[in-house]
Amino acid sequence: MAAKGYIEIDKAMCKGCEVCIAFCPKKCLSVSDKVNAAGYFPAAFNDGSECTGCAICAVVCPEAAIEVYRE
Repeated sequence: MAAKGYIEIDKAMCKGCEVCIAFCPKKCLSVSDKVNAAGYFPAAFNDGSECTGCAICAVVCPEAAIEVYRE
């Protein structure tokens, strides 16, 4: 089954709180191994093959750093 959605994370805005990672029902997010300009390890979108475009990650993000796209 093809993915129904994908997300884009503004790495500069993300503070690495990991709330989106905890709430993603399909576990499509993880912590990046690269530091952003502010010194945080931002969230990263995995391969996305399971993403449904539910937008829970964007809703819970305190920095509004996630945009969700549905296909």
